[in-house]
Amino acid sequence: MGRWQPGAQERLRRAALELFGEQGFDATSVAQITERAGVTERTFFRHFADKREVLFAGEGEFERPFLDAVADAPAGTGHLDLVAAALDAACAAFEAWRTRDEARARQRILDAHAGLRERELLKLDHLAGSLAGALRERGATALRARLAGDLAVSVFVAAFTRWTAEDAAGDGPGLRELAREALAQVRDLVVAPPSA
Repeated sequence: MGRWQPGAQERLRRAALELFGEQGFDATSVAQITERAGVTERTFFRHFADKREVLFAGEGEFERPFLDAVADAPAGTGHLDLVAAALDAACAAFEAWRTRDEARARQRILDAHAGLRERELLKLDHLAGSLAGALRERGATALRARLAGDLAVSVFVAAFTRWTAEDAAGDGPGLRELAREALAQVRDLVVAPPSA
């Protein structure tokens, strides 16, 4: 095993996802992950604090496109349009970062483990709070900013759930398109007249 082989972090991530999928998260050890990835345990701990972190590494990378889109939007952009810009940027970045199959495999692992689902919910709550902070910097009131942050996360989760559904075709709508559809549904819900 080469100590400084390039791509070790990605190999570790892939090996962990494979093993978590094959035998479950709890039954998989760091030693098994490193053996499959062809690296030492020391290399593993250079990249990840523990095996949970394999699934949650890159949280800042996940948040950055949301926050940058809000910060970079032209002055005077409405709050819902800021949410739309954040979703567009984040979904495009996410699709460039992970394939649908990788995201689906990760989601199956989270769905099978309550502790991991809880960690995912905390990550999403942190994102909503970070977005709220970015929106407050753009002049939104605290309440409006928090609602918009929560809305962005809800729309992202709805789109992500459709994108990673087991019956979702690989050539089906992309994550960004699904997020746009979900946000359009929200807009319709807010402005549509009540049905009789």
